[in-house]
Amino acid sequence: MTNIDRRTLLRQAGAGLLAASGASLAPFAARAGQAVTLPFGNGERPLVAYPGKRPLLQMTARPPQLETPFSVFDEGAITPNDAFFVRYHLADIPTEIDPQAFRVEIGGHVERPVSLSLADLKGMGGTEVVAVNQCSGNSRGFVEPRVAGGQLANGAMGCARFVGVPLKTVLDKAGVKAGAVQVSFEGLDGPVLPETPDFAKALTLDHARDGAVMLAWSMNGEELPWLNGFPLRLVVPGYYGTYWVKHLNAVTVLDKPYEGFWMKTAYRIPDNACACTEPGKAADKTVPIGRLNVRSFVTNLTDGADVKAGKVALRGIAFDGGSGIKTVEVSADDGRTWSPAKLEQDLGGYAFRRWNAEVDLATGGHAIRVKATGNDGATQPMEPRWNPPGYMRNVIESVRVRAA
Repeated sequence: MTNIDRRTLLRQAGAGLLAASGASLAPFAARAGQAVTLPFGNGERPLVAYPGKRPLLQMTARPPQLETPFSVFDEGAITPNDAFFVRYHLADIPTEIDPQAFRVEIGGHVERPVSLSLADLKGMGGTEVVAVNQCSGNSRGFVEPRVAGGQLANGAMGCARFVGVPLKTVLDKAGVKAGAVQVSFEGLDGPVLPETPDFAKALTLDHARDGAVMLAWSMNGEELPWLNGFPLRLVVPGYYGTYWVKHLNAVTVLDKPYEGFWMKTAYRIPDNACACTEPGKAADKTVPIGRLNVRSFVTNLTDGADVKAGKVALRGIAFDGGSGIKTVEVSADDGRTWSPAKLEQDLGGYAFRRWNAEVDLATGGHAIRVKATGNDGATQPMEPRWNPPGYMRNVIESVRVRAA
């Protein structure tokens, strides 16, 4: 890879030429003095732009953890690439990848290990899915009592159109041996210190071969953004983002369950129907986090907004773990009564579903609530549920406004 100057770097970051001699992923366009204060303790976040990204809310710089400003979700069902949130676990992230030399290795409990280039993968035929990627800890900053971990608001999520090859096709090429039980995944990011466990995730073999799990090279009609996994990432529709391994370079079929830190210890939830415990209490038994639960948001009004009394338009999004959204309802009286919203275009069961509604607001204060119900019958609780890591928050959201 040749050296490139900084101006070329910024122009070509989306094409994969992100870093070279003298260049790095350090923020290059921080807007001095601009910040956002999220509505919980210690909620001030700087707006910072990284290569290929518009200014996003920075939670940490090393590794980059960037949250999407919530106003973006009112722009449409598809989250633009330059606004899509960023979440890394390890600080040694790749800053230089030659897409021509890049390979993903398929090995382990297979008949014939294979090393596949991007051209090889694309030659297998592409498939497309519109899917939500949501961080397990999205909205953790609102959890009470507060818990450890990144104090995120509601912007660690996004919905995009991904193109890639089904993982099943790749596994079939390698030939899965009898006795296989799981498939593990690793990417090019790594730990800075040797004692830090490398990031790897695993899926059951049946899940890995369900035809929906994908090795994706395209996002919203373009190459994957660098900070969202260029040149190849795992897409696991309907599941939390912890499984969506970025810069994917190793797929390993296993004949026994994967015992690594990021499955055995981290990203685990209480083993019960609500994935919850009494506040402050540890779970008796845990399981790895899995499928997204149902959520909905108002996107065109912010908490504390002033609106004109009378007919007020509402817009928003809803999504779940793949069953698709059956209904969205809104309430203008803090959940005492509900009326149906109109669902907009259906982009598939894994996608954001846009909705709109209208409420009649008299002069004074109002608490507007929104709840969604999936085709599987799951809906949202009125009161928030609690678990020690602050995962899977899906309480019915409330937006308080004043009409005058």
